[in-house]
This record gives sequence, structure tokens and C-alpha cells, in this order.
Amino acid sequence: MIYRFMRIIIFFDLPSITKKDHREYTKFVKYIKSQGFSMFQESVYTKLCLNETVVNSTMKNIKTNLPKDGFVSCLTLSEKQFQSIECILGDFKSDVIISDEKVLKL
Repeated sequence: MIYRFMRIIIFFDLPSITKKDHREYTKFVKYIKSQGFSMFQESVYTKLCLNETVVNSTMKNIKTNLPKDGFVSCLTLSEKQFQSIECILGDFKSDVIISDEKVLKL
């Protein structure tokens, strides 16, 4: 068996207007976390898979556990493609001083 690491990315936009919607949202998030997905961004989860067989079985399981309402998209990439993601951040503000200067205590 050839091991070709793959990555599944799930993007979803689920309604959360009513309590029932919120329960469905929570149920879906708990389900994908139980399947090995981890949060990449808000409403974007990712999972590393060993090969295409694992990807296909994971996709089948997700399709059977979709919420009734909302929008869910899945993208499959090779691990090499996923590693080429460039994360672009806005201004980072923090109370921590990041510097290589020496600290002098008085």
C-alpha cells in the first residue's frame, strides 16, 4: 500500500438563529472533531489522512452526518499542496514585548 498523505478541509456555514439550529451546529462540530478534524479557522476544519482510501471513507461518513440546513463544502488536497498555504496576518497587537535586547533590572 502506498502512503500518500492527504488533507481534507471542511468549510461550513450553518444557521444559528434558533436553539434547534444552535444544537445542530454544536452536534456537527462535535461529530467532525470526533472524526479527527481540528479547527484551522472559525468554521474551517482540517484532517490529515493516510491515503485516498481513508479520505473516501471519511467523506462518506461526513455525508451521512450532515446537518439538515446550511452549507458544507469539502476540499481534498495532497499534504504537499496544503503545506504551500501562505498565512497572511493583519496587525498583531500584544502586551508582550518581543525583542532580543537585554533586560536591565533596577
